[in-house]
Amino acid sequence: RRVVSTQSTGNLSYNSPDGTERRPVIIHRAVLGSLERMMGILTENFAGKWPFWLSPRQVMVVPVMPMFNQYATEIREKLHQQHIVIDTDLDDGCTLNKKVRNAQLAQYNFYFCCRGEGEKTQELLTYVHVTT
Repeated sequence: RRVVSTQSTGNLSYNSPDGTERRPVIIHRAVLGSLERMMGILTENFAGKWPFWLSPRQVMVVPVMPMFNQYATEIREKLHQQHIVIDTDLDDGCTLNKKVRNAQLAQYNFYFCCRGEGEKTQELLTYVHVTT
């Protein structure tokens, strides 16, 4: 959208290169304004919980025990190759509930747990369903 303003809002003038006094014309172009408005509407509509296709935080993989950190990292690499935004919480100082709660507060769409040796050998994950 382009707006050319020729209204006289003051006694403005400038000297042109040829020495004559001229009145300035303001050209306003609002390319980012509409984009910013749309992002504001989407943020308000989704209340910060973006849909999966638009979310900057799509999946969090949480290993139950430190011995499954390597498997969680392998899962992260495989899903990252599929263009999924994925993180792993490898903090050994946090409990499983704390890791899931941190992912929930960070607005991840999905939380997966690496729970046992059986999942690791069969290359499975457990989906954690959290109700708010």
